Amino acid sequence: MDYSPTEIVDESARSRIAAFLTDRIYEFNAKTTGHDDARDYVIAVSDGKADVVAGANGYTWGASCYVTNLWVTEALRGQGVGRSVLAAVEDCARRRGCGQIILSSHTFQAPDFYTHHGFTEIFRIPDYPKDYDDVWLVKPL
Repeated sequence: MDYSPTEIVDESARSRIAAFLTDRIYEFNAKTTGHDDARDYVIAVSDGKADVVAGANGYTWGASCYVTNLWVTEALRGQGVGRSVLAAVEDCARRRGCGQIILSSHTFQAPDFYTHHGFTEIFRIPDYPKDYDDVWLVKPL
């Protein structure tokens, strides 16, 4: 039997294998920690038509909320839309019994936005991507 790793280039296969790996890691994590309450969330702001102009997604697990993405269209930045999306994430996290929210934001993105809204930087990964830092933040609820 050949157990040599192979990079998967077919998009369909990549998606299927990525989902498989995510499921296996979750099964291990749930079994090991006893926390089997992971749930995804998606929050969206629409322009009244069919277009999403802002939103966030992530998941809650083990009394923590992780923000994978939070985005506001450029035309609406600085108008409180991001603040309302973040508030909706916090409401979701509280309803699900979370005690904290965790996220990362690169230095070219919006770490100052998050610190302004009560997040504290806990660490950063320098030069990721090159010439920038990846800033990890947490906010207790």
